[in-house]
Amino acid sequence: MKKETAIFAGGCFWCMVKPFDTQPGIISVISGYTGGHVPNPTYEQVCTGTTGHTEAVKITYDADVFSYKQLVEIYWQVADPTDATGQFQDRGDSYRPVIYYSNEEQKEIAESEKKALVESGQFDEPIVTQILPAKEFYVAEDYHQDFYKKNPERFEMEEKGGRGDFIKKHSK
Repeated sequence: MKKETAIFAGGCFWCMVKPFDTQPGIISVISGYTGGHVPNPTYEQVCTGTTGHTEAVKITYDADVFSYKQLVEIYWQVADPTDATGQFQDRGDSYRPVIYYSNEEQKEIAESEKKALVESGQFDEPIVTQILPAKEFYVAEDYHQDFYKKNPERFEMEEKGGRGDFIKKHSK
């Protein structure tokens, strides 16, 4: 097994878990916070927009089964790459779309996939998703983990807040 990690931010982490968690070779998908300047932030602190963190998911996967490129391709289907100020009904800096890379190979793949998305003409607006080096990842509180499994009715409501229609429109 070739165990690797990937970190993506694309709005509320509640809705970012399931699309990755259900793929073959995925070991875990953890909700958390990254990209900011406050050590070990709480959900309440991140929500203030003053910590610099995004809500993100840290995906541990078997790279022999599922590639980083495939993860990035899923990311483009579940996060709106044209909205720098949030995602769907989630607004604010902590919901901005970011691909965090942990090595040069991930950076090259993310940049190449972003370039391909721009050239595809799939979106009328500019692609604004940032590609940044990974910083410390802080695991979110327990009640945020596996939200789609623990609270299926609430998850469905959250997903219908625009993300579900976006996924249907942009799925391959």
